[in-house]
Amino acid sequence: MSETPTAAEVAAPHRYTAALAADIEARWQDVWDAEGTYEAPNPSGELEGDAEVVARPKKFVMDMFPYPSGAGLHVGHPLGYIATDVYARYHRMTGHNVLHTLGFDAFGLPAEQYAVQTGTHPRVSTEANIDNMKAQLRRLGLGHDKRRSFATIDPEYYKWTQWIFLQIFNSWYDQDAKKARPISELIAQFESGQRVASTGGTSQAEGSGGTRAWSELTSSEREEILGGHRLAYASDSPVNWCPGLGTVLANEEVTSDGRSERGNFPVFKSKLRQWNMRITAYADRLLDDLDALDWPEAIKLQQRNWIGRSEGARVDFAIDGHPDAKATVFTTRQDTLFGATYLVLAPEHPLVVTEDHGVVPAAWPEGTHEDWTGGHATPAEAVAAYRKEAAAKSDVERQADAKEKTGVFTGAYAVNPVSGEKLPVFVADYVLMGYGTGAIMAVPAHDSRDFAFARAFDLPMRCVVRPSDERGTDPAEWADSFDSYDAEIINSSGEGVSLDGLLVPEAKTRMAEWLTERGIGEATVNFRLRDWLFSRQRYWGEPFPIVYDADGVAHALPESMLPLELPEVEDYSPRTFEPNDADTSPETPLSRNEDWVNVELDLGDGPKMYRRETNTMPNWAGSCWYELRYLDPHNGERLVSADAERYWMGPREGQPHGGVDLYVGGAEHAVLHLLYARFWSKILFDLGHVSSAEPFHKLYNQGMIQAFVYRDARGIAVPAAEVEEREGAYYYQGEKVSRLLGKMGKSLKNAVTPDEICSEYGADTLRLYEMAMGPLDVSRPWDTRAVIGQYRLLQRLWRNVVDENTGEVTVVDAEADEATLRALHKAIDGIGQDMANLRFNTAIAKVTELNNFVTKLPEVPRAVAEQMVLLVAPLAPHIAEELWRKLGHTESVVHRDFPVADPAYLVDESVTCVVQIKGKVKARLEVAPSISDEELEKVALADPAVLAALGGAGIRKVIVRAPKLVNIVPA
Repeated sequence: MSETPTAAEVAAPHRYTAALAADIEARWQDVWDAEGTYEAPNPSGELEGDAEVVARPKKFVMDMFPYPSGAGLHVGHPLGYIATDVYARYHRMTGHNVLHTLGFDAFGLPAEQYAVQTGTHPRVSTEANIDNMKAQLRRLGLGHDKRRSFATIDPEYYKWTQWIFLQIFNSWYDQDAKKARPISELIAQFESGQRVASTGGTSQAEGSGGTRAWSELTSSEREEILGGHRLAYASDSPVNWCPGLGTVLANEEVTSDGRSERGNFPVFKSKLRQWNMRITAYADRLLDDLDALDWPEAIKLQQRNWIGRSEGARVDFAIDGHPDAKATVFTTRQDTLFGATYLVLAPEHPLVVTEDHGVVPAAWPEGTHEDWTGGHATPAEAVAAYRKEAAAKSDVERQADAKEKTGVFTGAYAVNPVSGEKLPVFVADYVLMGYGTGAIMAVPAHDSRDFAFARAFDLPMRCVVRPSDERGTDPAEWADSFDSYDAEIINSSGEGVSLDGLLVPEAKTRMAEWLTERGIGEATVNFRLRDWLFSRQRYWGEPFPIVYDADGVAHALPESMLPLELPEVEDYSPRTFEPNDADTSPETPLSRNEDWVNVELDLGDGPKMYRRETNTMPNWAGSCWYELRYLDPHNGERLVSADAERYWMGPREGQPHGGVDLYVGGAEHAVLHLLYARFWSKILFDLGHVSSAEPFHKLYNQGMIQAFVYRDARGIAVPAAEVEEREGAYYYQGEKVSRLLGKMGKSLKNAVTPDEICSEYGADTLRLYEMAMGPLDVSRPWDTRAVIGQYRLLQRLWRNVVDENTGEVTVVDAEADEATLRALHKAIDGIGQDMANLRFNTAIAKVTELNNFVTKLPEVPRAVAEQMVLLVAPLAPHIAEELWRKLGHTESVVHRDFPVADPAYLVDESVTCVVQIKGKVKARLEVAPSISDEELEKVALADPAVLAALGGAGIRKVIVRAPKLVNIVPA
């Protein structure tokens, strides 16, 4: 921007311009920093402050962690930050102690990829990005308590991330107590004999079996058993392996078309030893506690669906010819067991993946249907080929309703426990190991997918549910009919049990009881939610505080050895592979630093050699608990002080689980960050480290700022700023281009930086424009040309207080007239309500209306001007501070009281009543707002215009809606 003053600026040297705004904003930002204006005191500890401020009601306002990108901010990024800043400023002015700060979620793939490309250490590039982002955010005038800011890559921060991991590793979930307990308590139960252990990761209650005492077990056997209980555990389990990235991914990081969220690479199912978090233990609590949270219903629904609770029964099907083998299914409709005509196993099911092929026979049974073999000579060949084919598909692809149903017969038969009938066992990819037991009983007469599979493979169907409506006898008409709970069970009698004539609920209960009596099943609950895969084959992440001894047993590092810092490596990249090569396995960057991996340590029983864990934690780890560290960011002795946590996040009236008072961020994190953070909070709560069982009480999802993307004939994005509009069409360098509303970003060449707008108009104008664009939770298009409207609002506000020629304050010490007071107090009332409810666009509309009213006054009363400045202070804090100082005040506007409306001026002196005859307006009357229906009718019928319109005609009916409407129906 040119520094040469314009003619208008020369003529009015004290006009509010971009140059003046820049000067005002820089000065006040320096003052705020120097005076610690936004520092929120804790009740005790290092950040203890003014007891009077601490005694106020608290308000903890948070934004979702930003990632410090090398591209910097565009104007879409600060939308939520400005909104929380306005909200926080309003609450400071309404007598609250407000905690508002911002840190940086700085581990993750982008910095590592940049390191691979350039050789720059991820810490170097990340810290440079953080410095740039801090400068951009500071320019916006955000009122953050900077003492509390941190980055997840700071060792003093991730020391506590590692500490939390160890708390989870050293805990188990007690189903009887419904809470996490220290693993030492479980070990004590084993040692005392209260609980008897059996190898294989299971345990039994005293007296129920088990042959070996805890003292007789080896360390490896003990760890195997404890691993079946720990809330953080390593296991060989199916994972999402992405060769193109060289890492495994959590289910939530795989897109709906089976590709990686980052990089869009193919993802395959593989089996690897990885760290997991037993989030499934908390499934019921994660569901139940949603009810008390003030969250958007859409987000609650997404979490409920992701957790996917369903009630049903576990049923064991014996495998014919294999006395020790059984296929266990989970079904929500145990009442349809008599209708099961075949079983389906997931391709990864243990019964078919063992080296000896499990229950798969050497040859096809006599009479095997040709279509069942997949064209293979033996069942083993058929199953192996099909498993390889299924491994190339994502879970979503496998569950999609494909037109062609695929699968192969295993050659094995299961025995239906209620009828004794032998059922063929198939392998098909529409069954997943990640849901239920990885095996289903197929009831094709009453399930559309089973029906389609049965039709494809010529399998029998048996109707066992008569729907409550009238249908034919063809099973095709009955598929999915059992969704009706007032339906009757038929064709369901066998030895020892009959369901015939029972309605669905009764039949479900009866069958569950029968299964339990015979020890072949029981009523149970199942969840769609899977345990959280917590390992990544990356460099740029938190190291696991775990080492392995010579027997491969995992040991936790003592707290005195934390933080375990990332070592230097020469090559930052994990080994990547050809993206479609599923037959590969991970090789991590840390594994190449042998001096770090192999280490001698004394863990309490003398120096020994250990091997460190060479995976790192996922990028979600640091954001699972950062709200707690904001409370007490420099505490080297504890995760967070009890006083600070209880004060800012503890349970209180209306917030039974505690948590942050307002948390603003995108809806895309519904089943990633938000679910994970809730899980960690509950563990910390159970173990007594915090008083809040939920991290975020109120959640608000802001919309997105969009921008037009312009593309040439090749479909390539062209610079939006250089596109010209002519007669409704758009041109770039003379060539016609298309225009489509989409995301804003550097790659789309449509990004507008906040720095550009601040230079052109000032930060306060940018703040106002982003808040005025529309409701905060709705996406809206950016239009640089429209920014000037808010710029002019601030110029008019400035002129209402300051003479543009002399710079002198022009307000007068006169009393405001009643019309002005009425306009002022109505604005105060409306703006205050809007601020409290995040309706910033309508608040700005009311500010504009009041400002325009005041502009027309011959003189502006000081009291009115001061109230206006206070009203605008949360939205445009820099100009508010400057005007407040010019009005003679020495203290900051930040902690002044927000104006309070006088109720006497909120009631209109009169309202306009419309009088209609035959639906047409014949008169408008000014009447008191409190006028009664009877009085209003008298006034209307006496009005000369009404009498003239009636012309002496009689009146059949008068409809009165005081004080605004009278409708007269002539005779």
